Amino acid sequence: MVASDEAVYGAPPPELAAADPDAAQVSPLIPGARALEDLPDGGLARMVVQAPPGTLERRYALAHALRALRPDGQLIALAPKTRGGSRLAGELTAFGAEVHETARRHHRICQVRRPAAPRGLAEAIAAGAPRVAPALGLWSQPGVFSWDRPDPGTAMLLRAPADLTGRGADLGCGVGVLGLRVLENPGVTSLICADIDRRAIAAARRNIADPRAVFRHMDIRLGDPELAGLDFVVMNPPFHDAGQEDRGLGLAFISAASNMLRKGGVCRLVANIALPYEGRLNAEFAAARVLSQTGGYKVYEAVK
Repeated sequence: MVASDEAVYGAPPPELAAADPDAAQVSPLIPGARALEDLPDGGLARMVVQAPPGTLERRYALAHALRALRPDGQLIALAPKTRGGSRLAGELTAFGAEVHETARRHHRICQVRRPAAPRGLAEAIAAGAPRVAPALGLWSQPGVFSWDRPDPGTAMLLRAPADLTGRGADLGCGVGVLGLRVLENPGVTSLICADIDRRAIAAARRNIADPRAVFRHMDIRLGDPELAGLDFVVMNPPFHDAGQEDRGLGLAFISAASNMLRKGGVCRLVANIALPYEGRLNAEFAAARVLSQTGGYKVYEAVK
């Protein structure tokens, strides 16, 4: 149980749904947060959920929130109406809750009290839980980037020359698809698999049994003094934040990679051809070139 008897999932706009300043953060996308799944049954008086857009992921979070509330505890769930918000009331009603819904600033905001006998929580939790994704043949979980199918950008980067050696990092490693490929090279002495999504890191740990792999749940944009002097970095940088396109994310990844590499170190990344990364690559690295281009993606190689 947390000191305030309250938890918060994500970063809901405080003007729409204010959380207690002492509430336990349980979002998998915030390094250092407590795991939602670890909240004890019936321990919370109140929870605020910034509901995620994916149906399985959203129902999973809502079901865990209701599970963790004490009888008659309050749940406030909200989301933009075009990104799951329009479905919130129906989903909470299906769990047996009586919903009070309001609309503000393009959001739907639902307030409920935990029903005495919620319906369907176990089923929603099972549907959103970690599992082996058949199309990947790897452990994954709804909500993780490209959780149930190969990502075309990553697939293209997998076809780049497998000649990287020494100490390296996979930034935004996801469930470990690229890391597994990198570790096929016996010249790689260590690989730091880093991602902001705790679920991705948990899956990557299950998928990569190689002792050379080290796993870090971190915000790559903030850097880490321990990630310095690397021989190589590989990455498929994100360009969406909270569902909105943010080209600054990829640019921040490029700068982070530059800061992590030794002089002469190599960065390989894949990106949509529409993203303006060439300028940042040329500014941060001594040399940069396109290794390949197809299907709307480019693979770049840059040398520090």
